[in-house]
Amino acid sequence: MNALEVTGLAVRRRRSWVLRDCSLAVPAGRVAALVGPNGAGKTTLMHAAVGLLAPARGGVTVYGQAAFVAQDKPLYETFTVAETLRFGRRTNDRWDEEAARRRLDRLGIPLGGRVGRLSGGQRAQVALTLALARLPDLLVLDEPLANLDPVARHDVMRSIMAEVAERGLTVLLSSHVVSDLEDTCDWLVVLNGGRLQVSGDIEDLLGGHSVLTGPAGASAAGCDVVGESRTGRQVSLLVRGGPPPDPRWNARRPGLDELVMGYLRSPASAALPAPAEVAG
Repeated sequence: MNALEVTGLAVRRRRSWVLRDCSLAVPAGRVAALVGPNGAGKTTLMHAAVGLLAPARGGVTVYGQAAFVAQDKPLYETFTVAETLRFGRRTNDRWDEEAARRRLDRLGIPLGGRVGRLSGGQRAQVALTLALARLPDLLVLDEPLANLDPVARHDVMRSIMAEVAERGLTVLLSSHVVSDLEDTCDWLVVLNGGRLQVSGDIEDLLGGHSVLTGPAGASAAGCDVVGESRTGRQVSLLVRGGPPPDPRWNARRPGLDELVMGYLRSPASAALPAPAEVAG
């Protein structure tokens, strides 16, 4: 069963396409990493998933209720934490006040503290608490670790994983830092230039690819090459499947960062032109 399905999604901003022909699914109970450079379409995909924008074509289906935490974690700085919870309770039909207060108490965040005086990590935890208090089936997090110090990054990610384990949540989170995702995410979605590069179970993807290293003259005939990099006379290729017959290649399993970078270097990552059939 899927928690999120995206079919033929196309989103246009002014005269250019931010997303085009994007189709993917995230199974229920997974923690999915949405990875790509700035301008890849990550935030646009998330906004479409939670109903904050209407696509030009295609559609998004969420099975259950979604909650969203934006990258800048917008909160009213003059509110106390208790007033922030009260605001959330009054603006949401589904709300678990007791669980929210327990969570904040466990984190040592005082209800009487002003939001504007909280640390970056505490603000992130308050925003996350508001989202979780809505009792979502799908939690969508846009760069939840942005602008946090290493300790706060660890604490926020650990608390997200605790909620996943306790509630069986499905999570879709974006990040530029692959190392933040390696120990927590089990599903990968790579976007670049408005295109979907790859989507799937991380272990299956890693097992289905190889990194080949060899001299520039080695033959890669018969290989499905995803991306390549060159250093002097040395070539490194990310390929789907196993190595070619040429014995000069050294083959090994890729790491998650190598898998992501291989797809981002793929020629398929070229920016999308505005199609002629859409009027300006």
